[in-house]
Amino acid sequence: MTCRILTLQHEQEWPALAQWLQGRHNPGNGVESAVTDIINAVRQKGDDALVEYTRNFDCPDFAPPLRVSEQEIAKAAASVTIESREIIGEAAANIRSFHEAQVEKSWFLTRQDGSILGQQVTSVDAGGLYVPGGQGGNTPLVSSLLMSAIPAQVAGVPRLAVFTPPRKDGTVNPHILAAAHLLDIDEVYRVGGAWSIAAMAYGTQTIQPVDVIAGPGNIFVTTAKRMVQGIVGIDMIAGPSEVLVLADSSANPAWLAADMLSQAEHDALASAICITDDARLADTLQQELKKQCAALPRATTAARALEDWSAIVVTPNLSVAVAVANMVAPEHLELCTRDPWAVLPFIRHAGAVFMGQHSPEPVGDYFAGPNHVLPTLGTARFSSALSVQTFCKKTSIVAASSTFLQQNMQSIAALARLEGLEAHARSVEARGKK
Repeated sequence: MTCRILTLQHEQEWPALAQWLQGRHNPGNGVESAVTDIINAVRQKGDDALVEYTRNFDCPDFAPPLRVSEQEIAKAAASVTIESREIIGEAAANIRSFHEAQVEKSWFLTRQDGSILGQQVTSVDAGGLYVPGGQGGNTPLVSSLLMSAIPAQVAGVPRLAVFTPPRKDGTVNPHILAAAHLLDIDEVYRVGGAWSIAAMAYGTQTIQPVDVIAGPGNIFVTTAKRMVQGIVGIDMIAGPSEVLVLADSSANPAWLAADMLSQAEHDALASAICITDDARLADTLQQELKKQCAALPRATTAARALEDWSAIVVTPNLSVAVAVANMVAPEHLELCTRDPWAVLPFIRHAGAVFMGQHSPEPVGDYFAGPNHVLPTLGTARFSSALSVQTFCKKTSIVAASSTFLQQNMQSIAALARLEGLEAHARSVEARGKK
C-alpha cells in the first residue's frame, strides 16, 4: 500500500492534479436501472416486493410482519448491557443539546399601514429514517439513528419511522432497537436497501409514506433517494466518506495517520487527503500510514482507499493549502495547525470542521453533538449537514391591510399586465371597486 505524495506550487494546479478523484463520482453502469426496477416493483407489488427483496439480499427465510413489535423493541433494549445503554444515552443528550440550538422561530413584521407579513416554521408530518445494516447487522450503526432521529424530534415531527435491514436470522440488531426505545420510537421496520426508500416514498399496504427521508446508505440507497426526490424531501445525496486534514509542522504524524485511516476503513471508495506545507511531515506520514494500516482489521479496505483515492499534498504555504481545501470542499475537514482558529475564517467549504489536535473526526461522528450526516463529493460548496431544518418547512404569511392594497393597487396591476396576466390585475382592481 502506498498513499501518493503530490506537490503543487499554486492552487490553480489542483484541478489537473486531482483528475484521479473524479472516479469517485461514477457509481458504475447498472445502478440506476437496477434501482428503477426496484422502485417500480415496490410501487406495483407493495409488501410482496419488500419481502422478496429482503429474502434475496438480507434474510433467505424472511417472513412478515415487516414491522418490529413494541414488545420486541422493549425486549431487545433490555438485552443490551447497562453500559451500552448509558453510552447511547450520553451521546443522544449531546446530540439533542446541539440541535436544540438550531431551532428557528416563526416571525412576523407589522407595517405602519396595518399589514402583517411573516414566516411560519412548521415541521413535516412524517420522517423516514434509514439506518444501514452494517456488515449484515453485526456492526450496528446506532449513531446514524441518533443523528437522524434527534433533529427530527427537535423539529417536532409527530411520526418517525425507522427502516433498517434485518440480520440473516430476520432480527434487527438489539442495539438499534435499544436506541429506538431510548428515543421513544416505536415504528421500526425490518426493511432496508433501495426497496425501503421506495416504500417510504410511495407507501405499501402496511407502510404509510413519509414526507422526508434521511440517513446514509450505500450507492443503491443513495440512488433511490435521488430518484424519489420531489415525491418526498431528502436530506442530501451523500457519496463515499472523506476527510481532508490540513496540517503544519506542529502536527503529530501518528495522529494524522490514525485520522486518515478512520475514514479509509469505511469503504474502498473513501478518500483521505492530508495537505501540508511541511515536506518532512509528508514523508513521515506516508510511513505511518503503511505501519498503522497493516495492523487494522479492515486493512484491505483501508489500503485500497489510500492507494486509489487518497493523497498527501505538499504546498509552499498554508495559504495555498487552505485554497486547495476550499476547492475540495470535503465532508470532514481537520485543522491540525498551531492556531486553527486563525485558519477557520478562511475556510469556506466543508461539511464539518474539526479544530486542533484533540478534535479527531470520530469525536464528531459519535459524541460531540453536531450531525455526522454531511455533504460529500464537493457538495459542501452549496449544501449543509443534516439538521433540524431538514425536517422543517417555512410558510410565508401575508395579511395585507386595505390601506396597503389601495396604495399599491395600480403598481401591482401594472406588473401583472406587464407579464400578460390580466386576471391577476383584475383580482387586485376588484378590491377598489365600490
